[in-house]
Amino acid sequence: MNGARRNSHSVAIVGAGPTGLMLAGELALAGIDVAVVERRADRALDGARAGGLHARTLEVLDQRGIVERFLAEGQVAQVAGFASIRLDIGDFPTRHPYGLALWQQHIERLLAAWVDELAVPVHRGREVVGFAQDAAGVDVALSGGATLRADYLVGCDGGRSTVRKRAGIEFPGWDAATSHLIAQVETSEPPPLGVHRGPLGTYAFGKLEYEIRGGEIRYKDGGAIRATVPEPRVGRGEPTLEDLRAALLASCGTDYGLRSAASISRFTDMARQAATYRKGRVLLAGDAAHVHSPVGGQGLNTGVQDAVNLGWKLAQVVKRISPERLLDTYHAERHPVAARVLRNALAQAALLRADERSEALRGVVSELLALEEPRKHYGAMMSGLDIRYDLGEGHPLLGRRMPDLDLATADGPRRVYTLLHAARPVLLDFGASGGLDIAPWADRVRRVGATAAGPWELPAIGPVAAPAAVLVRPDGHVAWVGDGTDRGLADALATWFGPPAA
Repeated sequence: MNGARRNSHSVAIVGAGPTGLMLAGELALAGIDVAVVERRADRALDGARAGGLHARTLEVLDQRGIVERFLAEGQVAQVAGFASIRLDIGDFPTRHPYGLALWQQHIERLLAAWVDELAVPVHRGREVVGFAQDAAGVDVALSGGATLRADYLVGCDGGRSTVRKRAGIEFPGWDAATSHLIAQVETSEPPPLGVHRGPLGTYAFGKLEYEIRGGEIRYKDGGAIRATVPEPRVGRGEPTLEDLRAALLASCGTDYGLRSAASISRFTDMARQAATYRKGRVLLAGDAAHVHSPVGGQGLNTGVQDAVNLGWKLAQVVKRISPERLLDTYHAERHPVAARVLRNALAQAALLRADERSEALRGVVSELLALEEPRKHYGAMMSGLDIRYDLGEGHPLLGRRMPDLDLATADGPRRVYTLLHAARPVLLDFGASGGLDIAPWADRVRRVGATAAGPWELPAIGPVAAPAAVLVRPDGHVAWVGDGTDRGLADALATWFGPPAA
């Protein structure tokens, strides 16, 4: 992309963070010509950025056959929590009843390697400076004079999204009431590692290199120190070393002989959500569509799951398998998910305030979350395992993620999620339906006769009746549940995977 040369692609993604990379991989698996534009000239990401994967995101990566790459580099731990109150999900019915502590720089590196294997071009060192859409596509102007043409443009370019602003999509919500600095620092005095409470709220020091044993963090000797400190007042603009020094003094009474900071960034408890996730041929995902406090570690995970919901739908529309209205279901399904995240993030931020009233309230909430039913309810919410899309009334599985059951098939033993590695829909027929005929969709939907090893169980809900058959979308959510007949199956296939072939 040099000079005034213009490239043409079916889909252009702006932003090579976790959301953009996951979306690129999803589209590439569907055979879509996709390219990514990234303002950073290289893949470097400062080590102080947040990171961690919740159980549902690990399941999503398992659905694509790449979860082992992340598990090999991260630390398995019970990272789900509400306002820093740990929620143990070790008894949840999932192959991943835990979270994974892994810095974002490593998450991005592993996703980028996967995208490279799928031969997706990533054009680095380019910024979007403008675009114009017409009835057939979008013309995108890039820094340096380059241009790009795409059928669809997806903004995965963060909370200050240029794509969102240029598209004129409103971003209503709540302004910041608090702000924190997060930095990779060098000090002459070693700060106390761990999480602490001070006059301004919670602050913490840790090392970028650590391991988890028996649920406890053990930091390795040497290496950079990561500091997270609240500011005395909401900060504005780019944070400086003096801003960090003032925050340390206000919270800790000392700056520990702060000498330098390899990186400093700021996060706030601002909560905003795009009024619409789609405007014509322009779509939004990840932080471009929703921003909130990082408490609970939900942002990155919500963005990756946005990408998995959108990818197969956009691919089918590009291929003209499905009508364009299928893209409207992306907003309909994912907007409520992020709205709930914003709501619980605001509640968590309130519980973490340093005043005595908030401390008392947090104590009461801690007692409640120690009880079985609240623990399961909030654990399922924070881990993403309870997400249900509104696909109508019926079996409890409808609209929820399909459990990763062990299956006996004609081709031998399988897991449900191994059948989703190619990001294609699957009809699982458990033999009680008398043989389901999906011939008009056979080019799009894979039918697998199977026997499932139970139990059929959902997080925070418990056991559910074993279905006769299920139609599983590429994102792992159940689009139809059979009752022993094919009633409603043709409608579900047409709704999600296009009209029947002639």
